[in-house]
Amino acid sequence: MNSKRKESVSLILAAGRGSRMKGYKGNKSLLPLVPVQSPYKGRHAIIVNILANLPPGPRAVVINHGKKDIIEATKGLHVYYCEQPVLNGTGGALLAARQFIREQTCERIIITMGDVPFVKRSSFDALLEKLEKNSIVVLGFRPESKKQYGVLEIEEAKVRKIIEWKYWKEFSDERIESLRVCNSGIYAARKDLLLRYLDILESHPHLVRKQIKGEIREFEEFFITDMVGYMNADGLPVGYLNVEDENEVMGIDDPEALEKAQAVFASQSQRL
Repeated sequence: MNSKRKESVSLILAAGRGSRMKGYKGNKSLLPLVPVQSPYKGRHAIIVNILANLPPGPRAVVINHGKKDIIEATKGLHVYYCEQPVLNGTGGALLAARQFIREQTCERIIITMGDVPFVKRSSFDALLEKLEKNSIVVLGFRPESKKQYGVLEIEEAKVRKIIEWKYWKEFSDERIESLRVCNSGIYAARKDLLLRYLDILESHPHLVRKQIKGEIREFEEFFITDMVGYMNADGLPVGYLNVEDENEVMGIDDPEALEKAQAVFASQSQRL
């Protein structure tokens, strides 16, 4: 197997604002895993840890909010940048990276989030290995509490669809209990199929109503999870892989999660 076949393209989605990180105006991917002056000020940014754990191959970061700071923090790390002009969902982030994906020679794509710092190289490698028999593979986990995570509907070891909390919360207690695997928001996909289904995704936007400065406005948004449903509907196999430790896929979306992540990183560093 040649070296190019062993490589993969990695996309880090890091365009969002992170409105739940109260008192912090920067990009969440730049939050420190080693706090110094405060939880928001320190060293070893989340995005640096993500880049260190990714498999070999071209990497790109999808940017918008705080883009100049991300570029400054990652200069010298051989990263490409794809700007998402409008914050229109995770699918919108992939659409912003479509030309970059198209230009790459690697056949396999890793998609990960800019606020999930602890996914191991071995987990990324295992996702890529599962692509041999799947069109896309979802990284899942079984948390103690499902909270408001999306869940995987699984049948015969394949993912049929990803169900968001606003829908599954209305299910019967019995069905909720049966949906045990949650979606980390991290995927591996085959380049050819990803590009094909991005075209389909683009033609099926969600119309979302939001209040902006007291005015209700309607926006188009796109979600990666929809592609799982489209592929399954077309008879393409969608796989999944579970991580054993839910801390590996923890997202840093509020101050409490940040402090927990900093404690996890300190504990990992002590063991090295």
